[in-house]
Amino acid sequence: MKPAFRIREESEIYIGPTADFLPGLLPRGRIVVVCDATIDRLYRPLLDPCERVLIGSGESIKTLQTVEKIYRRFIELGVDRQTFVLAVGGGIVTDIAGFAASTYMRGLAFGFIPTTLLGQVDASIGGKNGVNIDGYKNMAGTFTQPRFVICDPSLLSSLPEREFRAGLAEVVKTAIIADADLFARLERTSFEALRNDLDLLSDAISASVRVKTDIVGRDEREAGERRKLNLGHTLAHAIEKCSSAMNHGEAVAIGTAMIADVAVRLGLLTPDDRDRIVALLLTLGFDLTPPVDARRLLKEIDKDKKNEDGTLRIVLPVGIGDCEVRPIAVEEFAALVLP
Repeated sequence: MKPAFRIREESEIYIGPTADFLPGLLPRGRIVVVCDATIDRLYRPLLDPCERVLIGSGESIKTLQTVEKIYRRFIELGVDRQTFVLAVGGGIVTDIAGFAASTYMRGLAFGFIPTTLLGQVDASIGGKNGVNIDGYKNMAGTFTQPRFVICDPSLLSSLPEREFRAGLAEVVKTAIIADADLFARLERTSFEALRNDLDLLSDAISASVRVKTDIVGRDEREAGERRKLNLGHTLAHAIEKCSSAMNHGEAVAIGTAMIADVAVRLGLLTPDDRDRIVALLLTLGFDLTPPVDARRLLKEIDKDKKNEDGTLRIVLPVGIGDCEVRPIAVEEFAALVLP
């Protein structure tokens, strides 16, 4: 049983049916599953007889208070350093569970079964685990790799349409960063085809994971190249902070379109390539209208954790399949974003 991808020797990523891989990946001994009530109901036969730690759902639970509840449940269950933690759910669940596991008793081994497209192509891959503080994204966290991640496209059939679309924003982002062929394949398909054709979906997931594992393998702790994976996210995080109605993928789609426009203004991206990016996002069903005024977004960006002494590290597309990280003063970035 060989993984599809590997991040050094620390983390193995498998793509395919969970039942084919999970029995051979779980260590002997005690397994504790972290999930929400919906996952517990949908996948109970898969998760039995493991003990459960149930948490809520939604971005509002991605807090230190939820992590504290997990710690208390671990203590209640008598979890020790030999216990393996298996997180099953979307990116919020894997982010929280990974953070809790990597800090409880100074670190427990853990693995992920992401059940959303966003989780499979982005959130569960690469070892970033964390929680929000006062609505600011991932302000507390760790870099700790899961032992394994199983990306099972068949699990996505139960996803609501809106959540499935949210994951596609990260697929498009990945294509813009480093895979022009993937971008062209997405242009030739449709939302409905990706939703209903398991082969097309598996191809998109594999291509996205390949890009991310390649980059993370070279820069695990985001000292340089890994910053490229934040394309569109500086604006997206501000959008999420300002608008509770937006999910992460919807905010990333808007942030990506906005940053493509900034790249055109800087002379780094051709208007034709900007138009291709916008057209693809619109074809996939995204509304690219910012939910709040740009001036309000810029106030939030000033507090972004990537703001270093008044300078932002902004990821800018320079072509389809290529981007660069450029330091830009907050004031200069504001002038580029404002109409």
